[in-house]
Amino acid sequence: MKLLNVRLIDAGEVKDRVDLEIEDSRIKAVTPSGEHASASAENPDMADSLDLAGKTLIPGLINLHIHIMLDAGNNPEAGLNQPVPYIVLQAARRAQAMLEAGITTARDLGGFEFAEMSLKRAINEGWLPGCRLLTSGKVLTMTGGHGHFFGQEVDGEDEARKYARYNIKMGADCIKMMATGGVMTAGVDPNNTQLSEAELQAGFQEAFNAAKLTASHAQGTSGIKNAVRAGVRTIEHGIFLDDEAIQLMLERGTYLSATLAAPRMIIAFGEAAGVPKFMVDKSRRVMERHLKSFSDAFKAGVNIACGSDAGTPFNSHTDLTTEIEMMVEGGMTALQALTAATRTSAEALMLPELGTLANGKLADMVALDGDPLSDLQTLRQPLLVYKEGKLMFKRPGSLGDSSPKLAQPGTPVTEHLHPQDHFC
Repeated sequence: MKLLNVRLIDAGEVKDRVDLEIEDSRIKAVTPSGEHASASAENPDMADSLDLAGKTLIPGLINLHIHIMLDAGNNPEAGLNQPVPYIVLQAARRAQAMLEAGITTARDLGGFEFAEMSLKRAINEGWLPGCRLLTSGKVLTMTGGHGHFFGQEVDGEDEARKYARYNIKMGADCIKMMATGGVMTAGVDPNNTQLSEAELQAGFQEAFNAAKLTASHAQGTSGIKNAVRAGVRTIEHGIFLDDEAIQLMLERGTYLSATLAAPRMIIAFGEAAGVPKFMVDKSRRVMERHLKSFSDAFKAGVNIACGSDAGTPFNSHTDLTTEIEMMVEGGMTALQALTAATRTSAEALMLPELGTLANGKLADMVALDGDPLSDLQTLRQPLLVYKEGKLMFKRPGSLGDSSPKLAQPGTPVTEHLHPQDHFC
């Protein structure tokens, strides 16, 4: 398969008019566009080609922080008060909707009763359509700590080790531990330290031993430092960063996944939409500092990845654009923010085959009708979405008679709904 005459935005660069050749699931070649004749008996090589006439192509987007089992309703805890099979069926539809929205890879950082592991397996085995999922199982938190209502409470180094091992046994790709309080748990303060540095280190060591990723919910200053010193790969949120915390992150090569959209959406919908008052109050308290911490970290050179905390109140799984827009608000250019949501996020997840569209990489690609560097809203309505070289979504009515054929029966594809119409 060949995609011809594309405007490629990739790895922090823009290349006008290039061709991509895809063989099986991978990119075989990226070359400058030439003159292309139509398919014919004399030119059969063009039969499996699509001329995009200068439309934009980007790597598949990567969301470093989602909760596939949460419904993005007004109260996450209440949303889990349903039978697990029903929650899984909803989650399966979300994973499909995310793929259709151009998000080809996502890391779940807090599932429910390990059911997301089965969803990941079904997607990997090819009999359910969906974005590529990495999972962490149950978050590890102290007794009564942030996220205790759907996580695993642990106290002391031995329990941290035990339940990190249990998550890995159940199929976790990542161990996530709660270093501080947070916004969406009643009775805890985002700035308060929770799991100790020793507890964090004990749990993360099990991840290191098993070659798994690590992540820490870390909003307060002391907790952020504890998590970085304990060796965490990604700091999630990072609301109250100070100079020392930023320096530690620089020294250790730690990534920041700021999830700026989460408090913004809580504030935007607020109590009028049924969001609990304590969540709204805490979000208002942290919002300004959150954006400043992100900006300070970016300016200092911290590794910036892209995660939205999708599944939190009114924070749709299909919407990574709001997070990207807020990263621009925090000082990035649109090109830098797109790079964070592709190449840098792939690096943070240690997925070298993803994040860029270079020779040998997996062909996760999104075609757009417009220029996201001048209008990020373009990201909200992909024309085409490819995962590992297979066309998984085509926007109805796009590309006219030259539209590529969808994959054969048995391969998950959809083209009947717009991404923005999907529930979360």
